[in-house]
Amino acid sequence: MDAQLEALAEAHGVATWYENYQRRRTEVAAESVIGVLGLLGVDATTPAAVEAALQAARERGRGAQLPGTVVLRAGQSRPLPAPAQLTLEDGSTRTVERLPANLPLGWHRLTVDGRTVTLVVVPAELPRPPHAWGWMLQLYSLHSAGSWGMGDLGDLRSFVERCGDAGMVLLNPLHAITPVQPVQRSPYSPSSRRFANPLYLRITDIPAYRRADAGLRARIDALRPEPPADGLINYDAVWAAKLAALELLWPLAGPVDLEADPGLTDFARFCALAEEHGPNWQKWPEELRRPDSPAVLAYRSERIAFHAWIQQQVEEQLATAREAAAGMAVGIVHDLAVGIDPTGADGWLLQDVLAPGVRAGAPPDAFNQLGQDWGLAAWRPDTLVETGYAAYRDMLRRIFRHAGGLRVDHVAGLWRLWWVPPGMGPAEGTYVRYDPEAMLGILALEAQRAGAVVIGEDLGTVLPEMTETLERMNMLGSSVLWFVRDWDTGEFRPAADYRRNALASISTHDLPTAAGFLAGEQVEVRAELNQLAGTVEQERATWQADRAALLGLLRAEGLIGAAPAPDATVLAMHEFLARTPCRLVAASLHDVLLERRQPNLPGTFDEYPNWRIPLGADLDRIVTDPLFLRVAEILRSRPETD
Repeated sequence: MDAQLEALAEAHGVATWYENYQRRRTEVAAESVIGVLGLLGVDATTPAAVEAALQAARERGRGAQLPGTVVLRAGQSRPLPAPAQLTLEDGSTRTVERLPANLPLGWHRLTVDGRTVTLVVVPAELPRPPHAWGWMLQLYSLHSAGSWGMGDLGDLRSFVERCGDAGMVLLNPLHAITPVQPVQRSPYSPSSRRFANPLYLRITDIPAYRRADAGLRARIDALRPEPPADGLINYDAVWAAKLAALELLWPLAGPVDLEADPGLTDFARFCALAEEHGPNWQKWPEELRRPDSPAVLAYRSERIAFHAWIQQQVEEQLATAREAAAGMAVGIVHDLAVGIDPTGADGWLLQDVLAPGVRAGAPPDAFNQLGQDWGLAAWRPDTLVETGYAAYRDMLRRIFRHAGGLRVDHVAGLWRLWWVPPGMGPAEGTYVRYDPEAMLGILALEAQRAGAVVIGEDLGTVLPEMTETLERMNMLGSSVLWFVRDWDTGEFRPAADYRRNALASISTHDLPTAAGFLAGEQVEVRAELNQLAGTVEQERATWQADRAALLGLLRAEGLIGAAPAPDATVLAMHEFLARTPCRLVAASLHDVLLERRQPNLPGTFDEYPNWRIPLGADLDRIVTDPLFLRVAEILRSRPETD
């Protein structure tokens, strides 16, 4: 690659090479680098353009001006280019020539030479996480006599109360959809990460339902959707039924104060506009494509208050579920998706801090051999800095309102994120750097204020410095059985080799279930759907070797005999997890129920029923299932090590 282009890419945090999942250097094509620079507003299409952009970057680098955001770790000090007025979060002010080491944690302001920038003082580390066990729950897949076609927040509350003295319940993301049909199924492609999904409302728990007369309640009860013939979750039918019920209850709602939470009102305005003009704001009339346009500010509709009221009902039910988990060591752990649907609410409301046209994803790895294009929007690192990370901070604050913990999906994205330029395939992207001091520091600050644990999903292509930083900051990593191995020999590592500061589990939502792996389900499904990079025979041979290695590990630990049944092997996997020194250990309901189909098959859309597969047992049967109870007993009894 041309040296000038390499230098320009480095100046803007764009990688020209990376280490793949096998720790081998992989060069990035010049076309990919040029495409990603374009997404950052940098023209690199000609040698002259590269030279001009590089010169501009060098001139900016020579300036003494502070960046738009200054991040200071607690206990550190920092010189300033000139005397500055410091305004602390509590409103007090003073003049400083150097940032002192004893500043309080929080969001402050610095004014230097007439320019004001954000100063955020972040914790050096979080409090040490507790030693606990719990359940991993895809909430939509749970069902009970009280839910309407999919798991809901009433089911969550009930599960929390009946889940065997667990210390936590780890959920899939509950981020908001755009409330029009067709309904987005993937919890990892939300319309907004700042608000919650009304599909999870328990209609009969809404106060207006309880105030309704018997006739109205009967009309609402009759809206409950029938089970679909194909046995899969029908999100459109669920939302149609719940929306109809909410509209019947709306006259009983009482007044909604649209001034109390401007952010919520903005989101509700998006929902109302989406009902009129469609879910993709990029196809709305030109005058509506910016949230601050005169046409949008002049827009009036009763549906704004209606959608704000819906979010208030979700908030109340989330709060009730958290109250039910108050006695747990950790509580309810929410999941933060790595990005958002660019056509949704946050794509519209936060467009000034997002990179237009980017599709976030991941490079090829062992389980996703063609790479991944998630189709998600991504933060622009430069505009985050210039805006004081306000959008990122506010998103975290809203999520932490009801979270005892937060799992950060693809936590490596706080350091760098794989950007795929328009017109290119998922393997043709490259990494863009973020400032981990800011991204992790702000996460730690908001988590500490909420008293919450942080778990980073650090699987796949993750640099050692990422795992080391999580460890230093008392943020937990993820130790998934399928991945804790010596990749040179293929052997799985013994329980004693697991990290202490981690959440241990058998699998994740994107990987084979325990029973599925033992049966080779992932090979047959991916072969049928053309998702293999090699031949079916090669993939089967790899799976058979992996299965033999896993069984060998369990035999070496004295957990299984020569020819164990699948349920005995799954039980042994959980006994293995209980022997690890990991602070948190979680069992998946998919594993204890011996489900073969994994919740999501990356790289597929309608070819596979992603996010639509309900659990094979209802809530009442789950909490009395012998394997569920046995796994709970095993994890509850694991020795505490420190």
